[in-house]
This record gives sequence, structure tokens and C-alpha cells, in this order.
Amino acid sequence: MTGRHADAVTGTVAAGSGDFVINLGPSHPSGHGMLRLRLTLDGDRITAADPGIGYVHRGAEKLFEARDYRQIIMLANRHDWLGAFASELGVVLAAERLAGIEVPPRAVWARTLLAELNRILSHLAFLSSYPPGLAGQGAPADAAQSAAFGARERMQALLEEVTGGRMHYMFNRVGGLRQELPAGWLSRTAATVAQLRAALPGIGAVVTGDQGFRARTRGTGVLTAGQVRQYGVSGPAARASGVDFDLRRDEPYLAYGELAAQVRVVTRQEGDSLARFECLLAQVAVAADIADACAARLARLPAGPIGARLPKVLRVPEGHAYAWTESPLGINGYYLVSRGGKLPWRLKLRSASFGNVQALSEILPGNRVADLPAILGSLFFVAGDIDR
Repeated sequence: MTGRHADAVTGTVAAGSGDFVINLGPSHPSGHGMLRLRLTLDGDRITAADPGIGYVHRGAEKLFEARDYRQIIMLANRHDWLGAFASELGVVLAAERLAGIEVPPRAVWARTLLAELNRILSHLAFLSSYPPGLAGQGAPADAAQSAAFGARERMQALLEEVTGGRMHYMFNRVGGLRQELPAGWLSRTAATVAQLRAALPGIGAVVTGDQGFRARTRGTGVLTAGQVRQYGVSGPAARASGVDFDLRRDEPYLAYGELAAQVRVVTRQEGDSLARFECLLAQVAVAADIADACAARLARLPAGPIGARLPKVLRVPEGHAYAWTESPLGINGYYLVSRGGKLPWRLKLRSASFGNVQALSEILPGNRVADLPAILGSLFFVAGDIDR
């Protein structure tokens, strides 16, 4: 394909050397997201990599300064379109921390449940789209893809029922949630999570048993624990390199402090593409256990408010606060500065995808061009989450 509506792949010979420099991307603006990679090649071996970002930058952090605390939720849930609920959550947690707002227990447990369902939803998007491109052709790969897509669609319908949105939920509010959970929804949640758990062996069959998939991912894109810390890589990509850190266990927020038995941190030591996908698959099972525990606790809680009573126009006291959360892609951080008005004076967002993508300059050199799909797919990033 040629022309401005195609993905850009151009090449030049580096001056004074026999290396060939190619540009992969950026893709057309109507695409899923844009990332430009400037690769220096010696034959088919990558010798240097320079990721280029900023092609879908919307200036969200500047827009935060011109919106009130309800409106900024709409902006915050759009940078990671696979983890919108998790992105909303960090904003309201920072505002509640600064304002000293006590969230009702029912809202705390409901938020925890919805955060884990959103985590499952995000992970299934990668599990359904990535392995079939690397696995051997045939019934096992097709069955795994079908099982992952089916499980994700059932989970998507569950979140759509409770929030009214398919991708951008706008369900969090400062002080709690927008409205009470629908009647019978907890029972439907338990049934859907049970269906997911039954489907997991089929979903993970490619990752755990397909020799073609394992051959193409084992030993590719190795990320060391030192590089994880240097570049701020987090989430499953960091834990696959032996970095045993998860905010849900190590600095609990929401109801995670009462879920120590369910919050299991899965790690690997290899740090390659295969280890990252093994961690992602195992984390789906952990999230399912947490979701079950939250649903059971909500069923036992007495009736009560789903949100704190707040004035119609919320003014957050002057000061600053920081909140960080374990989002599906990794750690999100929210630094809020208020001057006592109804608008944030500053809201700085640290997104998980940004750190994950910066590590490409370290892990791509030494690998072959044919390894790119395995490496890029295993870093679990969303282009909008990089640029914001």
C-alpha cells in the first residue's frame, strides 16, 4: 500500500555505515492508535530503536484545568480505552483524599469489584488478539481466540448493564458511584465470572501449550529487572521480569486491604515475551477470585448509600494530593493540585503505557524484525495512554 492512508514504512541507509534505517508508522489517524518506531537494522537484526510518540496527544492535562471535578472524569477515562473505569478511579481517589471525603462501604466494595471486572476485560483484549497472530494455524488457535472473544463479550455486557456505557463508563463520582447496582446484577456477575473461569484453560491453551507460539515468544524482548526500574515499567510486564510489586497488595486502596487471601502477585524471572503473557493469563484468574470475593461481600452488606452527600458544586480545599492505582496496564499516578476552587489548578497524570513503551529502546536491539509482533504485543500498551 502507498499514500497517506497506509501505514508508513520508509527506509534510508545510515550515513557512514552499512546499516539500514526504517520508519515503522505512524499509521493513519483513523487507526486504533499511532506509534512510530525508528529502527536501525543490520540485515534483519535490530541494532537500535527509537520510539516516537505524541501522534494522538490531545492535551488532556491542560483540559483538566478548564473542567470541574465531574467533567474531568470524562477526559480521564478516554486515554486508556481498554481500562476506562480504572482511569476514572484514580482521579476521584485523588480528589477524595485532598477533600477528606469518606466514601460509603458499599461504594468502596462496588468500586473494587468493577475495577477487577475492567481488569479482566482489558486482559482479554490482549489474549484474544495477540496469540493467534503468532500461534500455529488450525483449530487450537482458533478455539482459543473464540473463547477469549466470547468471554470478553460477556464481561463487556456485564459492565454495560451496570454503567450504561460500553467503553467510556462515566460511573465514578467524587464520593462514590453514580447510582446503585441494578437488581440481580451481583448474581449475573457471579455467573459470568464462573463462565470465565471455565473458559480459561481454553483461552490459555495457546500460551501454555502451543509450540509455535512458545517458540516465537521465548527469549524475545528480554527485559531485565534493572531496566524495569530504570524506565518505570509496571504491571504484568514488570512482574514478568521478577519485580514483585503490586499496589493492591503492597499499598492497598479501596477494599484490597481486606482481600489479602485473593490478591496473589504472579511473577516470572525470564523477562521475555512469553513470561509477560504467562503473567497476564495468570492475572485474569486472580482478578476473577477478587471479583467473586467482592460480589459475595456486597451481597452481605446492608442497604446503604452508594455515594457521599456532597454540595451541588464541589470545591476541593487548597492543597495537593497524590493517588496511584494498579490499573490493568500497570501503575497510574494522579497528582492533583487545588487552589480551593471548583476546577483543578493542576492534574498531572502518570500513565502505565508511557513507561512500558520507553523500554523498547532497550529491549528491541539484538532481536530480529520478525520478533517485533511478539515484543510489541507483550508490552501491553494503548497508544492513547502514552500520549494522553
